[in-house]
Amino acid sequence: MTTVTERDVALGDGRTLHVYDTGEAADGAPRPVVFWHHGTPNTGEPPVPLFAAAERLGLRWIAYDRPGYGGSTRHQGRDIASVAAEAATVADALDVGRFAVLGHSGGGPHALACGALLPDRVSAVVSISGVAPFGAFEKEGGDWFAGMHPNGAAELRAALAGPEELESVLAAGDFDPEIFTPEDHTALSAGPWSWFMGVVQRATAGGLGGMVDDDLAYVRPWGCDSGQIGVPTLVVHGAADRMVPAAHGAWLAGRCPGAEWWERPGQGHVSVLSDAAEEALAWMAARIGGLC
Repeated sequence: MTTVTERDVALGDGRTLHVYDTGEAADGAPRPVVFWHHGTPNTGEPPVPLFAAAERLGLRWIAYDRPGYGGSTRHQGRDIASVAAEAATVADALDVGRFAVLGHSGGGPHALACGALLPDRVSAVVSISGVAPFGAFEKEGGDWFAGMHPNGAAELRAALAGPEELESVLAAGDFDPEIFTPEDHTALSAGPWSWFMGVVQRATAGGLGGMVDDDLAYVRPWGCDSGQIGVPTLVVHGAADRMVPAAHGAWLAGRCPGAEWWERPGQGHVSVLSDAAEEALAWMAARIGGLC
């Protein structure tokens, strides 16, 4: 059984991050580390549905609540790139040198940022259902909102309008279940990835600050370029994703040097995890070996 320990790590600016760690092997032997980057709105609890696979592969999970979620101090105005310094600080506090990064949904950009900005520490990157940078995508002639469910598009258009408009939209709490595919609903209602329901509830229990800051960061300049990534990278996306269309993943894969691209037919934003997450974790484990 995997045990998760929790602690707070202080940052130099007076903020704290709430950190999760599954620790070394039972015999004390070091294990390669996978840093989990959570979606929006989630807390940073490592993905319980992948614990058994991680144990088989001999991996250790580290994660933290992004600022404004759970036990981490809010950081208004943060960008995607700010994750790199935070992840490095957490790793230092846990005496971890190198680590791989895996992000789902809103965690995808944060995982890619770590790969781009921490070249001496990150050993591999996996992004699943991740959003592409708005400005760069549109500058190349793409429609960032194409294929996005109206609910999600309205939220992110509000982010483009500014924090006040975004806070108003989020406070209204309008939610159309059609933002998820039938496969997503099955994954969320039964089986291991129903775990998400509790994580989302805990993420929003303390307010919407973390969600506001995430959405603003997605549509503003990220502060990093995925083209800088020089380690093995895998981008995974469900072809039927209504929350973050697969075109986002394809765009990211095309701009990460040497990245592998897995587009999963018929899978949505969450169901793609049921379909591909264990396989992606094995892909990562094969590439990081004994690095820790």
